[in-house]
Amino acid sequence: MADDRDLPQPPFEAQEKIAPPGLTREMHPRPDHGEETYRGSGRLEGKAAIITGADSGIGRAVALAFAREGADVLISYLEEHEDAEETRRLVEDAGRKAVVVAGDISEPAHCRAIVQQAVEAFGRVDVLVNNAAHQMTYEAIDELSDEEWDYTFRTNIHAMFWLTKAAVPHMPRGAAIINTTSVQADTPSPQLLAYATTKGAIQNFTAGLAQMLAEKGVRVNCVAPGPIWTPLIPATMPPEKVKSFGEQVPMQRPGQPKECAPVYVMLASDEASYVSGATVAVTGGKPIL
Repeated sequence: MADDRDLPQPPFEAQEKIAPPGLTREMHPRPDHGEETYRGSGRLEGKAAIITGADSGIGRAVALAFAREGADVLISYLEEHEDAEETRRLVEDAGRKAVVVAGDISEPAHCRAIVQQAVEAFGRVDVLVNNAAHQMTYEAIDELSDEEWDYTFRTNIHAMFWLTKAAVPHMPRGAAIINTTSVQADTPSPQLLAYATTKGAIQNFTAGLAQMLAEKGVRVNCVAPGPIWTPLIPATMPPEKVKSFGEQVPMQRPGQPKECAPVYVMLASDEASYVSGATVAVTGGKPIL
């Protein structure tokens, strides 16, 4: 039986400060994506998935789990670096096809290009995981520029609209869209004002879209993680908050990316055929509204 006390607990050692979205190899301890523990059982056999932000963190864990469950995966990520190649290796080692696409989803043309490449590679889109996000920490509203506010919205919520709009014509009945929101949608930290606001928008987008797409047989749900130990944390948060990251929730530790992935698998699978419009919390015991 697993004992969560064996997983990393705060306080954490000082992390190297690197530019967002960060690098997995620079983290101590390194996030656990399920490399040694996730065992698939064919729950997504033959499906084709797009996952944004799939190079590291939650996205990598979801890509690994999907591949081991039998899905081919398009790995969307921001810029060329080693994390994306490691995710590709994990998908291919599971015997599935991996398509790797770099670029900025804050641009609508790139969102459409992602979907087009998935359709060319797989012939359809069975699962769309809108997971990529941008966050930065600011102590006062006058530190938050118009450009930063706009970029956060374009990346975190506008891109979901552009990707979904492009993907739906290629999604068969039984397909699934899974959006990553956050505990921040319900309990926003003032220092993450822009990020938290987009996460609230994602919950509303999910609820409305689930109703809109029901007649097409496409399910739409969202996952609300937090706090999760990913490269985005040391790349975007003050050192003192990184040191104590996760201690504020009842489990008194951050979650590992591998602890999110099974929820995405469930929502993507045919077993969740009557689940749509839901928000599933992965928050270490912290309630969401």
